[in-house]
Amino acid sequence: MRDFINKFYKHHSLIYKGILFICSTVLIVYLFPKSGKFKYNFEKGKPWQSENLYAPFNFAIKKTVDELKLEEKTIRDNAFLYFNIDNTIEAKIRESFESRFDKTFSDSILKVERTKLFKAGETIITELYQFGVLSEDYEFSETKVAILLDNRVKQDKIFFSNLIQQDEVVLVIEKTLLNWKLSNYKNTFISLFFDIVEPNVFFDKSTTDKVLQEALDKIVPTRGSVEKGTLIISKGEVIEGDKYQKLKSLQSEYKSQVWNKSNYVWILFAYTLLVALALLMLLLFIKNYRPHIFENNTKVTFILFNVLLMVFLTTIVVNYNSEYIYVVPICILPLVFKAFFDARLGLFAHVITVLLLGFIVPNSYEYMFLQIIAGIVTILTVSELYKRANLFISVGQITLIYIVAYFAFFVIHEGTVENMEWEVFIWFILCGLATLFVQPLIYAYEKLFGLVSDVSLLELSDTNSKLLKELSNKAPGTFHHSLNVANLAESCANEIGANAMLIRVGALYHDIGKMQNPTYFTENQLTSLNPHDELSGRESAKIIINHVIDGIEIARKNKLPDRIIDFIRTHHGTTAVYYFYKKEKDLDNEVDKIDFCYPGPKPFSKETAILMMCDSVEAASKSIKDPTSTKINDFVEKIINKQIKEDQFLNADITFKEIESIKKVLKYKLANIYHLRIEYPE
Repeated sequence: MRDFINKFYKHHSLIYKGILFICSTVLIVYLFPKSGKFKYNFEKGKPWQSENLYAPFNFAIKKTVDELKLEEKTIRDNAFLYFNIDNTIEAKIRESFESRFDKTFSDSILKVERTKLFKAGETIITELYQFGVLSEDYEFSETKVAILLDNRVKQDKIFFSNLIQQDEVVLVIEKTLLNWKLSNYKNTFISLFFDIVEPNVFFDKSTTDKVLQEALDKIVPTRGSVEKGTLIISKGEVIEGDKYQKLKSLQSEYKSQVWNKSNYVWILFAYTLLVALALLMLLLFIKNYRPHIFENNTKVTFILFNVLLMVFLTTIVVNYNSEYIYVVPICILPLVFKAFFDARLGLFAHVITVLLLGFIVPNSYEYMFLQIIAGIVTILTVSELYKRANLFISVGQITLIYIVAYFAFFVIHEGTVENMEWEVFIWFILCGLATLFVQPLIYAYEKLFGLVSDVSLLELSDTNSKLLKELSNKAPGTFHHSLNVANLAESCANEIGANAMLIRVGALYHDIGKMQNPTYFTENQLTSLNPHDELSGRESAKIIINHVIDGIEIARKNKLPDRIIDFIRTHHGTTAVYYFYKKEKDLDNEVDKIDFCYPGPKPFSKETAILMMCDSVEAASKSIKDPTSTKINDFVEKIINKQIKEDQFLNADITFKEIESIKKVLKYKLANIYHLRIEYPE
């Protein structure tokens, strides 16, 4: 059991990557469209590029969305309205009218006039209840057909306009009295009927909706069919009208026939193989050419997360409307990877991602060509991302490449620019604007994944920052030394193609640990008094060595990135504090040299190796008396060769050729620093 645990712990990093690889593959396959892939790409209004296409099987021609919508609208417009009618209400109203008539109209009115008034009242009731009075006002079209139901039995079929709405009762009374020339009694009749009129027609919504739904359910989604072997479209024909609808129907039918229960597992397995193969190529590239990234689980997670993010965003857009696929800023991917890693990794990951997206998007060849070209332009044009002007210029160039490439594709397909879809250019412009979001995205990634980009490095290189200000105040000599080392290291990095910005920042902070005991370091001693004179060699060595540990603590307290802390940890490697070791050895010949060595680790990158060389050379150069070109050359050779002899650069990916180039730069720079001017006459 213990052996198993030990093996698991030993290989836990590899196991994590395996789990991450499997999860990424499953998630990407899950996001893929759950249908078979139609092998032909086509667009409405463009020529058919493939060979003559014959129907591989019998299939129905599906109606267009517009046709289905029109059919549905027609059914809705012509649908009947169902109302329940209570025929007993009219008789009740007549009884109420007769009983209230005598009370309303006095006996002083002439008999002829009273008879006329009574008949007018009966006429009003007849007009109101000829078809019925609605229980409430409705906003249906007047031409709508209404079905009147009495106890669920159809009684009459009329137009909705024949029914009397609540606000029309007064109008019926006024019109009837006008016809009977009894308008003087209008207010009396309105008052009388206001008390006795009741609705007798009630809208039956459930029946109306049920009948409408039954009619909608009868809509047939197809119109006609195509027999097997029938020519659907010839090569070069423009895809439009009925031919386009036949192709869409065949595509839909093909997917439904291919992606069925019997071969679902096989197609899913095939998708998984292809996705796994693509991601495996990406991981193998990182393992073989960027091993320091492969060893870092956080960085591998970050890379696969971004690939997943682009697949996810593209899937959402394609599912919503595939016309908007070029709005997704795929070029953010190489920008982000170049900011955190390097151009080659950025381009390789971009190409792998675009290949995966080819399974999702329509016209995959055109899409992949555009995105790969745009990715190459992104890698070639974007340098020094922390400079805002560079990003804007690069985004403008990316947008231009999109537009030019799309224009070329369109002309190849159409042979003319007359039907150019100019709105697509708007999508490219929006894509360019979305690409500008890379700056806040990089900031978010730095916080989430603990990575460092050139933008953060630029901020950290500001000598007015709180920590560097503190260093300049507490240890001004160390601050000046750090500035000199930063300048030397930056020049060396530029010479061999290392990360100049990273090494400059690392050099500025590499000695911040000296702030704890500044006077114990010669560059900060303003007088001839040396506190080491009162200490033993062992005690002095401990103070000197501890500036590395103190520096790490200060860096973590001030939340400096790990990549900068690496420079603090490695800038002395495992070298010995030789002066105090020699001092102690003179007193005790059996002293252990290990006690006078820095804890390490040794430099493990070009940048940390360069800093170690520049730090040692710059610090020791202060001891050169009467510097000459020969002395400086011998001095640089001696220090760096000693470091090589002690295997300090064994873990760093730096070559002897690059070390020789660094020596030349240091010799040249020191010669300029110690150049003596001629003495001017007084």
